[in-house]
Formats: sequence, structure tokens, C-alpha cells
Amino acid sequence: MEILVKTGQFLLSISILVILHEFGHFAFAKIFKTRVEKFYLFFNAWFSLFKFKKGDTEYGIGWIPLGGYVKISGMIDESMDKEQMKKPPQPYEFRSKKTWERLLIMLGGVMVNFVIALIIYSAVLYVWGDQYLPNKNVKHGIIVDSLAYDIGLRNGDKILSLDNNEIEDFYEIVPQLVLENISTIQLIRNGQEMEVMVPETIIPQLLKSTRFIDVRYPFYVAGFIKDSPGEKAGLKIDDKLIGINGNPIQFYDEFRDTLSHYKDNLTAVTILRNNDTLNVDILVSEEGFIGVYADNPYRFFELEKNEYSLMASIPAGIAKGMETFGSYLKQLKLIFSPKTEAYKSLGGFITIGKIFPGTWDWQAFWNLTAFLSIILAIMNVLPIPALDGGHVMFLIYEMVTGRKPSDKFLEYAQIVGMILLLSLLLYANGNDIFKLFNK
Repeated sequence: MEILVKTGQFLLSISILVILHEFGHFAFAKIFKTRVEKFYLFFNAWFSLFKFKKGDTEYGIGWIPLGGYVKISGMIDESMDKEQMKKPPQPYEFRSKKTWERLLIMLGGVMVNFVIALIIYSAVLYVWGDQYLPNKNVKHGIIVDSLAYDIGLRNGDKILSLDNNEIEDFYEIVPQLVLENISTIQLIRNGQEMEVMVPETIIPQLLKSTRFIDVRYPFYVAGFIKDSPGEKAGLKIDDKLIGINGNPIQFYDEFRDTLSHYKDNLTAVTILRNNDTLNVDILVSEEGFIGVYADNPYRFFELEKNEYSLMASIPAGIAKGMETFGSYLKQLKLIFSPKTEAYKSLGGFITIGKIFPGTWDWQAFWNLTAFLSIILAIMNVLPIPALDGGHVMFLIYEMVTGRKPSDKFLEYAQIVGMILLLSLLLYANGNDIFKLFNK
């Protein structure tokens, strides 16, 4: 069911963004009286799932969910309609329009995607506000994985700042480490202020890490797996686990690590139930588990929420959109930098689908849709033939030099661009499949 919910959100989000993107091209084409022959959601190779014609335009839904397109008369695009290009130019065709008009038609989709992202962010802030976990409220410190441990971080550390810049939102720590070339982490350990150096070589490893750091929290029982040793021994929901074999335990990570020393042994676990302290004998599994889910760590922390009026949400939404835009440009820079090895983390449809929550959450849906809209805008404006940015590149060349590239050159460029995009698509989705079989 979770997979269906994630897939449903992904398809709905992409469908909305593709339609709006193509509508941007469509609207500017109509403004400049350019004929649009087709307007499609998804690609319709060989057949369409649904179509109808109104005026000069055929509207439809294809069966290959890889995007969408508008086919504009007199334009060399993915349709590779060479026969039309052999005929004399007509007044309603793209190639007959002024250069600046053609430029706006090609930028229409990107412009709409960017504006839509700002509108969505503003609407989300107005309706739901902006909730986050202040770093100062992470009162028990952090838990670390092996990578964080190797650079010098320890469970229980309280991070104060990065390069002496105070951190407001706890979950901004890792993105800043990746994107801002952070060299030092200031923290408190056992009441003493310390500084940890961040090696320049950490980014490739950090991109592969699933949990570099997270919040430290007490261990309350939230649920049980099937045939749970803990449940069989008498544990109940909301029990707080506070000791193992007479040794006091404060936090979930301590309990997990200590329990690993008692594999396949009957172990005395101390719990706090309401106001009573009890000892329960539990047979620890061969893997070192007792079959218990820990409670959601967020219940132990005080979150903060910024709320916005209608007028305040607009500049706040624009600021959030611009910040996201800048952040994604930095991420894109990482992908094109071989030393970061970020290209190895490049994902396709499975990766994108996974970012949606397993339950339908409209706030998360619209936030992610706004984020994907910015990604779609940036990716489409890259100067690669077959993308909007490729057409824009040639139009700017024409405006600067006064010479239009030949139709034959544009055809070859379109073919090269399509091969590059197909290769990128295969690589990204191949990465997804490789990760599925190498978990």
C-alpha cells in the first residue's frame, strides 16, 4: 500500500508540473499566433490513451510517463518532422517568428515552472506555516554513524555551529556540510566546548551515508514485530527501557549497542511503566534484537512553527523558492564535479518516487511538488540540444551573431541531444535498479 501511495503522489505531482510546463510553451505560442499541433501529457509513441482535437491542436494523454510535449509548427523538435521543414515557411510557423518571440516561446515552460514553485511555497506557508526542529532544542545531543565517528563526532555531542556560524534548524546541518564546504564543527562534549575538523574528502562518503547524524532520544516502546521476544516477555506500548542487566541506560542508541553484547541470551531489561520500575527477562535474538519499535523521536523535542498571514506568506514563499533554487544549483555543481563522486548517487524515477511520504500528506506533497518544479525548470534550461535550454542557446547565438543555424545543423544537434538525454535517463534509472539489488 505504501508503494501505491508513493507512486500515486509521484505521478500526480509530475502530471501537474508537466502540464503546466507545456502550457507555458503553449501560452506564448498562442500569444505570438504560432500554431500548436499537439499538446500531450506523457509520450504517445504509436498510440494515445486519450485524445481529442480542438481548433488546430490535438490534445491527449500518452502511455509513456516520461514527461510531455507540445508540437509547434515549423520547429525542429523531438518529433523530427523533416517533411514539414522542407516546405516554404508559413506565417503561423515557429521559424517565421521574430527571434525574441521564439525565445519567449522556448522559455515559457521554465518561466511557468519557476513561478508555480513560488506560488506553491507561498500557499504552503500560508496554510500550514513552517515547522522545524531548532538545533538548540536537541537537548540530548546527536547519534552518529561510522562516518561521523571517523571524523571525530561522538554520540551525545551537541553541535553549536558550522565554521562558527550558528545553526538554527538541526536538519540543515548535513545539507550545509555537503553544499557549503564546511571545514569545522563546533560542539559541546561532556560540558566542554570542542572543535572537529571536517576533511575535504568527506563529500563522496557523506552522499552515500543514510544517517550521518540524527537526534538522540530515550527508548519508549511504540510497537512490536511479529513473534517479538519483547512482547512475549511482557513489554507493553509506552514502556520506557532504562536498563540492561542492572546497568542504567538513558538513550535508544545506548540500549541498541549494549543489547548487541547479549545475543541469544536471556537478559534482564529494566523498564519504567507509569511510575513503576520493573525487570523483565527477555530472550535476545541471535541478531541482537528484542523485536521492539522505538517511538517517534520527535515527541521528545519542542518544535517551532512560523505562521504567516496571506501578505507575509508571499515574500516568505519567494525567499524559500529562491533559497531552494540556489541550493539545487549547488547540488547540480556537485554532480558535475568528478572529485565529489556525486554522479554515483544520481537517481531516476525510483529515487524521485521515494522522496514522497508513505502516507498521503498534502503539505509534504505540495512542498515536494514545488521542489520538483524548480528542478524541472533548472534541468530544462541546461544548454543541451533537445532541451529548452538547447533551443535557447541557439536562439541567443542567432541574436548575437545575426546568423541562424541551418536546419540541417539543428536536426543533427537535436539527435545528439536526444541521445545524451536517453543515456542520462538510462544511467540514472540504472543506478536505481543497481541500488535495489545491492541493498
